[in-house]
Amino acid sequence: MTEDKARKRAIRTRMAKTGERYSAARQTLIDQASTGHRTPAWTAMPESSDEAVRSATGRGWDEWCKVIDGWPGHTDGHTAIAAYLQDQHQLDGWWAQSVTVGYERITGRRRPYQGPDGTFSAGKSRTVTTDASALRAMLLDDADRKDLFPKIETELRSRPNSKVIRVAIGHGTAQIALDPLEDGRVKVSVAHEGLPSYDDVERWKHYWSEWLTAIDQA
Repeated sequence: MTEDKARKRAIRTRMAKTGERYSAARQTLIDQASTGHRTPAWTAMPESSDEAVRSATGRGWDEWCKVIDGWPGHTDGHTAIAAYLQDQHQLDGWWAQSVTVGYERITGRRRPYQGPDGTFSAGKSRTVTTDASALRAMLLDDADRKDLFPKIETELRSRPNSKVIRVAIGHGTAQIALDPLEDGRVKVSVAHEGLPSYDDVERWKHYWSEWLTAIDQA
């Protein structure tokens, strides 16, 4: 492989990793080569691209990782890091949280779908053809819920007038939101939180996908 082809491959590898455009990825690699700096491999991808975080905060992911790693309190946990970014680097609350989560994912401190408490979440949504009021009533009724979730134990965790219905299911809690649309259909969104392991995520995402399909076909 020629040097030019190797350089282009390195640029495209970084683009796939960070979400940067070609010119930005090329410049970063040039800068790293000139300073002798080599960025450690990322364990997982952050949710926001390098371009997005740089535009909003003035730094890219590699720079934020270096800043946080250089702070003595970087091992004190999620809350401490987010507070440090707010207090010492003037990030607003949303971006302080986002940068902290991204840092945790890049460095392997947090796996995809994992929250600050160590548990995991799985989410699915779908627009279905059903009656929103009838579905809501079934979710709130203990007997009807057995028909909605056959062979699975559930327990209502929200008040009957709550906008989002919370149901304990599968070692976690599902938050189910029903949003009626003008065409008569309903957007059903499920956020299943408190799952004990990463392996539970795909299993429950598959379950909720099939559940929403069944609701749509009922």
